[in-house]
Amino acid sequence: MGKGFFNTPIAINEPVKTYAPGSPERDEVLKAYKDMFNSKIEIPLHINGKDVKSGNTKTLSAPHDHQHVVGSYHLAEKSHVEDAISTAMEARKAWSQLHWEQRAGIFLKAAELIAGPYRAKINAATMIAQSKTVHQAEIDSACELIDFLRFNVQYMTDIYHDQPESTSEAWNRLEYRPLEGFTYAITPFNFTAIAGNLPSCMALMGNVVVWKPSDSQIYSAKVIMDVFDEAGVPPGVINVVFGDPKMITDTILASPDFSGLHFTGSTDVFKALWKQIGNNIDNYKTYPRIVGETGGKDFIVAHKTADAKQVATAITRGAFEFQGQKCSAASRAYVPSNIWEEVKKYVVADVKSFKKGSPDNLENYTTAVIHEASFDKLAKYIDQAKADADAEIIVGGTYDKSKGYFIDPTVIVAKDPKYTTMHTELFGPIITIYVYDADKFSETLKLVDETSPYALTGAILAKDRYAIAEATTALQNAAGNFYINDKPTGAVVGHQPFGGARASGTNDKAGSVLNLLRWISPRMIKETFVTPTDYRYPYMK
Repeated sequence: MGKGFFNTPIAINEPVKTYAPGSPERDEVLKAYKDMFNSKIEIPLHINGKDVKSGNTKTLSAPHDHQHVVGSYHLAEKSHVEDAISTAMEARKAWSQLHWEQRAGIFLKAAELIAGPYRAKINAATMIAQSKTVHQAEIDSACELIDFLRFNVQYMTDIYHDQPESTSEAWNRLEYRPLEGFTYAITPFNFTAIAGNLPSCMALMGNVVVWKPSDSQIYSAKVIMDVFDEAGVPPGVINVVFGDPKMITDTILASPDFSGLHFTGSTDVFKALWKQIGNNIDNYKTYPRIVGETGGKDFIVAHKTADAKQVATAITRGAFEFQGQKCSAASRAYVPSNIWEEVKKYVVADVKSFKKGSPDNLENYTTAVIHEASFDKLAKYIDQAKADADAEIIVGGTYDKSKGYFIDPTVIVAKDPKYTTMHTELFGPIITIYVYDADKFSETLKLVDETSPYALTGAILAKDRYAIAEATTALQNAAGNFYINDKPTGAVVGHQPFGGARASGTNDKAGSVLNLLRWISPRMIKETFVTPTDYRYPYMK
């Protein structure tokens, strides 16, 4: 067996392809989209490296064409979940002992498979089943997932290189072990990259995983598992189950071998999981690690010195890309009275210029929201804003679910800074703006900090550096990712580690060494070279 200190390839961010007319990537993704949209896929469970069909299935449809069935997926029974746990624990015996460079090689290969032969397929799956435009699919399911895989390998080697000091008397070394037991990944619909990263980053560190993707992200999850299988992830290391979330979770959290939860989703669900784990704590062999990225009510604050066009662009990009269904999407904005009319003019013009529809028409800027429940919730808030005296819809405000779940990008202006849509997470293409007295910037920053229970992302736009400094200090606990003169979305792996606190999660920063540290259990080893033979110390003489 070869031995040595190995250097992994230096991680670089995957270039974002343009999909401009006439480009090869445009032709490839549209062909993949057409072929996949017009065929039907059957997606089984994936347990111990094998496809498992329960016989109990649900259909998959495109949100922008909800009557069109693109496939079906199998639902797990409790016995399947128990099999996933037992096979994971069996796989752990070899996987946890595998040399780290072998694990690194698997996930580096997965990154290159996505960058190359799987790129069009994973983007098309994300466009079809999650209704992302080609640009949103490219920056997510291709580039960000590739970046996670590459940079996590680099972060892993950084962790392993971090060793304590030794002396001539003793050699001190830290062994970075995987967690004892198995881990549980629960992933959301909105980012294919998150869905791929949560189970794979734990597996990279030597852990074994049971993964439950969102029902609305199963199509691209299947592509992810195809990639992992081809890359060489051994059977049982990552097991995938679909179905009743309560049954699956209850079964997993009842196991004494449960050792960690990696979660991205709603705040209420995460709180319930935390309570459930706490109630089960006497059953576990070890204290489980709990990592979660949850809700957001992300903000944009403009100062009176801000450029109106820049503010408007931050709003229309930050609020409406991927229909506002990003954890980081701008959903409340504070605009000073002195530039409001100009900002309003630009925002209304931008929104009216949007084209919307199916993602296979690459001229469209927005498509459908993820499912009917989301559509109905958003429509209710729009109707309420129309009826309320302290709110005004200045653009948008219409919706239609006859073919797809289409909500027109909507801008509400609230007279009350505590109006319901200023603090309630909507997760859709709706932003609420409060116009504040341009001379009350400090008071407005206090409002921003206190209005929402969340603390995920936020942005300040200003030319005045004193205003920027004031906002950065006043809002230090209001956002885990804070942007100066930019929209509050678009974190890039290796550049802006992502996560927030308060009701937005545990702030363990996906896309950084901080997250990977949660999935290891260090062991300190001290080797003494000359062992004492007399209990007496010099002071005793």
